[in-house]
Amino acid sequence: MAFLVYRGNPTCGGQGVYTRHLTRELVALGHSVEVFAGPPWPELDEGVGFTPVPGLDLYRDPDPFRIPARREFTSLADVQEFAIMLSGGFGEPAAFSRRVRRLLAARREEFDLVHDDQCLGWGIGGLVRDGWPLLETIHHPITVDRAIALDHTRGAWRRYSTRRWFGFLRMQVRVARRLPAVLTVSHNSRRDIHAQLGVPLERLTVVPVGVDHAVFAPDPAVAARPGRLMVTTSSDVPMKGLLPLLEAVAKLRAERAIELVVIGQPRPGGRVAAAIERLGLGDIVTTVRGVSDATLARYYAEAEVAVVPSLYEGFSLPAIEAMSCGVPVVATTGGALPEVVGPSGEAALLVEPNDPDALVAAIARLLDDPALRAALGARGRRRVMERFTWQVTARGTAACYDAILTGAPLPDAMRFA
Repeated sequence: MAFLVYRGNPTCGGQGVYTRHLTRELVALGHSVEVFAGPPWPELDEGVGFTPVPGLDLYRDPDPFRIPARREFTSLADVQEFAIMLSGGFGEPAAFSRRVRRLLAARREEFDLVHDDQCLGWGIGGLVRDGWPLLETIHHPITVDRAIALDHTRGAWRRYSTRRWFGFLRMQVRVARRLPAVLTVSHNSRRDIHAQLGVPLERLTVVPVGVDHAVFAPDPAVAARPGRLMVTTSSDVPMKGLLPLLEAVAKLRAERAIELVVIGQPRPGGRVAAAIERLGLGDIVTTVRGVSDATLARYYAEAEVAVVPSLYEGFSLPAIEAMSCGVPVVATTGGALPEVVGPSGEAALLVEPNDPDALVAAIARLLDDPALRAALGARGRRRVMERFTWQVTARGTAACYDAILTGAPLPDAMRFA
């Protein structure tokens, strides 16, 4: 397989995590996998091949929206990507897809199949026209991100800028509708992809993502810190629900000793940083970024409660990481979260999205009830081991490869709710 990911670093979000762990387990099943990725480069395990797909890396840290030197422009894709950025758009998926299509054209005999991880650029459609068997992973439709971002944007100019940034969605919708086989990670995402992107249901199947259950495991040697909450988010956007969680933490602080660890880095001067300052939470909110999986698992072990406050999730890696560590979870009912954690009271307490008071009540209930915390944590670990390991993900994905290569229908959607 040629596995494509236009932005593959695990610290950039779920696509990088998905790429690393799925490719490792596919190799363990006996498949040969080579990852084609743009910068920032992915972290890959031994046995997984890697071909870099150099690009302009216009949004790199610490100089996002940078102006490249003239010598960096080596193709029309580079010029187009830069022009889109100057106009306020996001041209990385389109540019990556064109670059990788050129690379694969010279290597047609080396691969049986292409698996693309939600690039959905014009070049991905071109690969299908070139005759490549192709499986597409769509974690959730980005149309949801755009709708939530617009709901939280005020002012005509800001709304225009938001729409301009999400201009790549027109391309992704058109490409998605033409793809022969699409894998997604939850039944909620399957319904939304069908409704919002127009992909026929018969071309859609479900294989949930997994967690490294050996790393993310209960650690009896680490004591949970009283009042410690934890939230994991890879991006400072309204959809992740950090603002209502901060409002909840401010209310909880008035009645108990509490602290919040945020795995992720809010944008300097952004809405989350401004909320922390406005609510006077700077002394009890700690932000951490760039940690290893082992360190992240230790943070989970030190938390009495993990919170997933998202307004919408196509799946939720943070939820199953916490569950795998045996940490009780408070989650919203946004998107696929009820599928992932089960009904309220099984492995988590569920609340409505964007409701600080509901978060306060659920978090306080868990902090005050050690027996309930222990029960939810144990049931969460059991649920992960039954449904959400990377080995399960790899076997389901490989079944999709077999169907594509033999001309059979995609396997029935996996039942995990």
